[in-house]
Amino acid sequence: MPAATVKQPPAAERVYTHIKQAVLDRRYEGGTLLTEGELAEAVGVSRTPVREALLKLEVEGLIKLYPKKGALVLAVSAQEIRDVVETRLLVEEFAVRKAVPAPAALVARLEELLAEQRRHADAGDLASFAVSDRCFHAEIVKHAGNEILSRLYDQLRDRQLRMGVAMMQALPDRVSRNYEEHSEILDRIKAGDAEGAAGCVRGHLGRVEVLVRGEGR
Repeated sequence: MPAATVKQPPAAERVYTHIKQAVLDRRYEGGTLLTEGELAEAVGVSRTPVREALLKLEVEGLIKLYPKKGALVLAVSAQEIRDVVETRLLVEEFAVRKAVPAPAALVARLEELLAEQRRHADAGDLASFAVSDRCFHAEIVKHAGNEILSRLYDQLRDRQLRMGVAMMQALPDRVSRNYEEHSEILDRIKAGDAEGAAGCVRGHLGRVEVLVRGEGR
């Protein structure tokens, strides 16, 4: 009996995934001009699905289309980082308070994500570290039990991943510091200290704001 063939995703979806992943892990950095021809060749498709994918990515705010020229990868601005940090503070401080006392399943998952972060840090894999970093925070938000806040937080996902990689590339010591700060948050959660956990989250995210202003490391 012949082996079952694996059905490929539609061409536009393959292009979309290729570009988006490259933007998020900064293989396509801010300021890079992408052309339809180059993208079509890279993914092995015609230009029509490339145009479809680019339109979707422009709506998501990752690129800016310029007719007859191509697509410009938008850089992460200081204002965007400030806006994201401010929103995350509002959501995450509330969520970590609500998540305490933490169920055993949450503690186990956070410990698992911390172990993942350590492996990615040791391997120097910043993109994967950023994913585990983001998942750590998202897990806490999810366990707060507010579906509207969880959906709001999910909308920040791409921006968080992109900013995380950018920050760690610029300041390599942030990898180890992020790990340490996550460990502190988890210790407070395990101790049942809701206010202490909220304070750790505030300090952790506040350091990103300080770095954006260029006031320290």
